[in-house]
Amino acid sequence: MNMRSTRSTVTFSNPFTLSGYPGDLPAGDYEILVEEELLQGLSFEAYRRTATFLTVRGRGRHAGRSELRAISEDDLKEALIRDQAATRKTNNHSDAALSPQEDST
Repeated sequence: MNMRSTRSTVTFSNPFTLSGYPGDLPAGDYEILVEEELLQGLSFEAYRRTATFLTVRGRGRHAGRSELRAISEDDLKEALIRDQAATRKTNNHSDAALSPQEDST
């Protein structure tokens, strides 16, 4: 069976959680690994996703280690949507105010 793997990077602006895993993960860049298998018997080349993994780097006493966490595509999408919503909420309700620039003529 022919397999292929593709890697991409997603960025979380806020700490986030994933279904099935305890605790929060910190904001930052995370590598996504997608494994797919070639579908046999078709007149064209097509692949089916067989697994999706999120690479989590160790912290504290586990620094320097990486862990591949199996996740579903839906769980990843939901986590990214929650992150975007939290970022919008934070940006829209900021207590900071921009002061108008003074004209120095």
